[in-house]
Amino acid sequence: MDSPEATPTGVHADPAPAADRPVRADARRNREKLVTVARAAFAAADDTVPLEGIARRAGVGIGTLYRHFPTREALVEAVYAAELDDVATSAPALLADHPPEIALRAWLDRYAAFVVTKRGMLDTLRAGWASGRIATPTTRERITAAIATILERGALAGTLRADVDPDDVTTMLLGVFLATGAGDPSQQTGRLLDLLIDALRPLRETGAGAD
Repeated sequence: MDSPEATPTGVHADPAPAADRPVRADARRNREKLVTVARAAFAAADDTVPLEGIARRAGVGIGTLYRHFPTREALVEAVYAAELDDVATSAPALLADHPPEIALRAWLDRYAAFVVTKRGMLDTLRAGWASGRIATPTTRERITAAIATILERGALAGTLRADVDPDDVTTMLLGVFLATGAGDPSQQTGRLLDLLIDALRPLRETGAGAD
């Protein structure tokens, strides 16, 4: 039985490990595998994702899943945190490999993938946030900080505008993803993100009186 409130009958979650007791390597691998599989499952889902299916695809029993994540909300919170960490901390690596304007466009694609995964968990997240069972994350602040990092580098390079408030970019992104729901063609999202990049390029001064 898959319940958001309690473990299934006959399955008992282990008590939380003591703070000074190291997590066994195999237990850590199982937890990471479960989160990885769940991330992919939530990203691809059109409906509720059965926890039994996640356990099966991760190659573990349902009891192992519930030992790590006693409720659906616990698993969703772990997946959301992992996704947010990835997207929020990816800016420096992208800037190390690409010019700022290219790094920003690549980062927008990563953020888009985060939004897709979040949509597969949204009902559980909203219920958990409302009840206090899932901690409210500082998502907007972390996303805006990542954008600010790339904009600052682009301004120094002269390839991105220096007069843009990073929070305004976050607001524009939210508008894009609210307007392009799960059923909309992905090509539209890409076109809108391209337009956003164009809006962030430095304004070109037009010459006057040219013969």
